[in-house]
Amino acid sequence: MNAFSKVFGNKNGGSKILAMTHFGEEELAALSNVPEDIRPGPAGSVNMVRFKLIGQEFMAFNGGNYFGKFHESTSIYVNCKTQEEIDKLWGIFTEDAKEIQPCGWVKDKYGVSWQIAPVELLKMAEDPDRKKAERVMIALYGMEKIDIKGLERAYESGE
Repeated sequence: MNAFSKVFGNKNGGSKILAMTHFGEEELAALSNVPEDIRPGPAGSVNMVRFKLIGQEFMAFNGGNYFGKFHESTSIYVNCKTQEEIDKLWGIFTEDAKEIQPCGWVKDKYGVSWQIAPVELLKMAEDPDRKKAERVMIALYGMEKIDIKGLERAYESGE
């Protein structure tokens, strides 16, 4: 069974994407099934889903073995507004994760890579004051789950 069949589920709509309730704002925009005479996948199974997570639209196709497996070149960056949001999502994703990596990265049980990060991260990392930005990146590399206060301390004071 390839990674896409795990995501898309079965012809009864048992999609793993559709079952996600971690974000609170997801919205199914479109769902199409495989017609009787078109493959990959058994007739009636889900072959395309268009959905939104926190207002960002995604489209996923069931390409069968043609597309292979998920890998880091395609990942989902989740902007979190608070440490509580980071803590909640980190807890959910790491509960049965395949791999936990530095800088807020986690590879879920389906092989999809997610970065759970604060909205402030990019602003700090792209600051024109390169010393501040460098301190933030050094602090970030030392974290698995991102700690907003730790990044802010590094940004402001050089800790």
